[in-house]
Amino acid sequence: MDPASMVLTIVAAATPLLLAATGELVTEKSGVLNLGVEGMMLVGAVTAFAAAVSSGSPVAGFAAGAGAGAAMAAIFAALTLGLQANQVATGLALTIFGVSLSAMFGAPFVGQALSPIPRLEVPVLGEVPLVGPVLFGHDAMVYLSLLILAGVALFLYRTRAGLVIQAVGEAPDAAHALGYRVLRIRTCACLFGGAMAGLAGSYLCLAYTPMWAENMTAGRGWIALALVVFATWRPGRLLLGAYLFGAVTILQLYAQGRGVEVASQFMSMLPYLATILVLVLISRDRTRMLLNAPRSIGTAFLPPR
Repeated sequence: MDPASMVLTIVAAATPLLLAATGELVTEKSGVLNLGVEGMMLVGAVTAFAAAVSSGSPVAGFAAGAGAGAAMAAIFAALTLGLQANQVATGLALTIFGVSLSAMFGAPFVGQALSPIPRLEVPVLGEVPLVGPVLFGHDAMVYLSLLILAGVALFLYRTRAGLVIQAVGEAPDAAHALGYRVLRIRTCACLFGGAMAGLAGSYLCLAYTPMWAENMTAGRGWIALALVVFATWRPGRLLLGAYLFGAVTILQLYAQGRGVEVASQFMSMLPYLATILVLVLISRDRTRMLLNAPRSIGTAFLPPR
């Protein structure tokens, strides 16, 4: 595999991680911990695939996948923000629910395949050796994921609404005392996170591997959750982390293709072993983690009457 092709493959592998982690970052910045990313990705994936097959349009598939992810997040928000259910337990239940629901509705689509969404062709620039394919050889969703991340960074740190979301995540009681609707703001953040998880699942089945298979996310939702911690809740570091874990994923496939004499099961574990290792190393610097982590994350807020 030549260097340009390897970079293209790494970017493609990192894109669903980046999409899902960006959504979870906004959710956690508002003070909500949603562990149901894996389930939302799967429901988004099967919905996107069904919509793309029935309509023949990948755009309709991505829109349907984002909507399905947001609908799953709405269930989570209703339970945790409306009924004050435990966020950790509800997120785990949402993942289990999403895995089972996607398997049930995706059964008729197993074995079907779609044409992957095309890569953007940029005349002249795309033909520059090495640099051209690396910068201009991706599909539209890769560039969209980067634009969304940049937009989220600007939104969180350069707009009033973004600062309000962070204030709600830091001190919801104080934000409420200033007149901000804490539960409404957190619900909107949850819906955005769900839509991004749905887009991530849609990318898997419409671009990365244009087919539907049961449990095709294979733990990527959990890696996206770990990425937010890896990035210490900073959007810029999220990009580095997503591409790092994308590279580890491709490394194990590349090593298997080159016939490296290591058990295939161990090679398949590499992305998850890397996730655990990184989290262990980061957790040693608790000062930096506590400095950037939203103070009220995972804590229920009940408006005073």
